[in-house]
Amino acid sequence: MQSYDITGLNVLVLEKHLLIRKLLTDVFREFGVPSVQSTPEPEKAWAFFQQFPADIILCDWCDELDGMAFLNRVRQDNDTPNPFVPVIVITAHTELRHVCEARDHGMTEFLAKPISARTVYQRICNVIENHRPFIRSDGFFGPDRRRRGGGAPDGPERRVRAVG
Repeated sequence: MQSYDITGLNVLVLEKHLLIRKLLTDVFREFGVPSVQSTPEPEKAWAFFQQFPADIILCDWCDELDGMAFLNRVRQDNDTPNPFVPVIVITAHTELRHVCEARDHGMTEFLAKPISARTVYQRICNVIENHRPFIRSDGFFGPDRRRRGGGAPDGPERRVRAVG
């Protein structure tokens, strides 16, 4: 695995469970990241996002926290400070339909619970190494959902690429 200096990142964590939120905060401190904002409340996370230039967001998705609504807001809201920010969805909902739903809401990476420092770092490396262009189409704005080569389709199925 490639080694990256992530000490300059500003990280926003929206996580319902205190122990996981603390684990994530501690992991980022161990990585040397001094600037981590965390909360279990979507409205507070939105306020942080409005005032805090987040380089990456880690977003919980569970029965008690609608991470997809927050992700939609980050990507689609008229007042979003950065609709292109990488968002890693963290959830115990790991069935294919959940992964596809998160993908279709514009997530950048998916991380299944339980998590570890290694898996968090791997997802950050994926964000760095596998930058995907953003796509805007009817009902979707986010990273290109296609992960394999082949490029954008031609003809009426092509999408408009957003600048990012």
